[in-house]
Amino acid sequence: MRYVIELGKALPDLPEAEKRAENKVQGCASQVWLSVEAGDGVDPVMTFRGDSDAFIVRGLVAIVLQAYSGKKASEVVAFDALDLFSQIGLLEHLTAQRANGLRSMIQRIREEAARRLI
Repeated sequence: MRYVIELGKALPDLPEAEKRAENKVQGCASQVWLSVEAGDGVDPVMTFRGDSDAFIVRGLVAIVLQAYSGKKASEVVAFDALDLFSQIGLLEHLTAQRANGLRSMIQRIREEAARRLI
């Protein structure tokens, strides 16, 4: 978990202007914000930025952003980062609240990408 915290510390701060209600991820015990940008075209490249007010969650945000950002919307929709967290053994070390928050964040990212495919 120390490494996860270090990843969170290295995550660039989300500008205060992007920490608004519509960017807040619902279902997280901590405050988590997610900002989304999509390129042009029918399958745009997605860019995600995020932040949290909790050290461990901020590290989880960093991992999720690394997994999804820079990929085409179709790739984002197809990829379930929960499998990644499970494969690296991190999911089993999360409290139920943090795991639920992680699921909410991943669901939101995949929904944002799916909306860009329509």
